[in-house]
Amino acid sequence: MAVLASALGGCTWIELTDAGAAVAQGTASEVAGCELVGDVTASTQDRVLLKRGRGKVAEELIVLARNEAATVGGDTIVPRGPMVDGRQTFDVYRCGPAG
Repeated sequence: MAVLASALGGCTWIELTDAGAAVAQGTASEVAGCELVGDVTASTQDRVLLKRGRGKVAEELIVLARNEAATVGGDTIVPRGPMVDGRQTFDVYRCGPAG
């Protein structure tokens, strides 16, 4: 399992890589015919003095997961469970032809 961390103080600037841009976020039903290639756990700070907005934290976790999924040969991520304390695990699938 890959663990990603972003601890850049109060301001995080997480960018989607070119490879990460090729990774989609899907649902369990959308990946029914796909190959599970692994999982990634993304984490970012959910609190910097004050609690950060849930939407911003979720957005950062998805970007981190998409970037990492690309490095393990995946093209689709599906959240395994809810975000907890700025951390979330995603299953990584290959739905298209192997790269």
